[in-house]
Amino acid sequence: MKKIIIAIDGYSSSGKSTMAKELAKETGYIYIDTGAMYRAVTLYALRQGYFEGNHVNEGKLKADMPNISISFQFNPSTGKSDTFLNGENVEKEIRSMEVAKKVSLVASLSFVRKAMVAQQQAMGKEKGIVMDGRDIGTVVFPDAELKLFVTASPEVRARRRVEELLAKGEKVSYEEVLENVKERDYLDSTRKESPLRQAKDALVLDNSNMSRAEQEAWLKEKFEACVKE
Repeated sequence: MKKIIIAIDGYSSSGKSTMAKELAKETGYIYIDTGAMYRAVTLYALRQGYFEGNHVNEGKLKADMPNISISFQFNPSTGKSDTFLNGENVEKEIRSMEVAKKVSLVASLSFVRKAMVAQQQAMGKEKGIVMDGRDIGTVVFPDAELKLFVTASPEVRARRRVEELLAKGEKVSYEEVLENVKERDYLDSTRKESPLRQAKDALVLDNSNMSRAEQEAWLKEKFEACVKE
């Protein structure tokens, strides 16, 4: 059976990362969370004190980009991949609201995207990968054999995000998260560098009213149809 590249794009908290991880596990493919890569760069900038309110010191961050290495390692205890920043496991830190509030600012910077896209394309040379993000099917892998675009209403996505954060012990309000979701939608869709948009040949999945099992069945069907072509 031929190996392909699966590109999954969509809005924040639409469940695309969970779907991508399950699909990778089901197919034996390598999962690459590009959103986690931008979150890791954001965490690095926060740690270095490169933020002043909603502004990041672009000069300092750009000079530091060659020193930022992001990788993924399989975690046998969770059955999923963890994100590593310069050799340090930062999977928990990058999922915080502090990072979520800043990540769109960092992800909109052209030099950051250029560096991350280069790393992502290198990861996909051998195919057999599932990659999710905002511009995978349009910029990173425009020739991907299977492209998906995932969406859900802002309210549904905010509820999912709140449940996820509360489960991790982080106290947040629904209103705060909903505002963050809408703000990220706007920033991701209107930025000049690689904005979030649906690839013309992408299959659209609105999972607002779908169960996890229904999503997995839909994904499996699309994957099997693609690899048999």
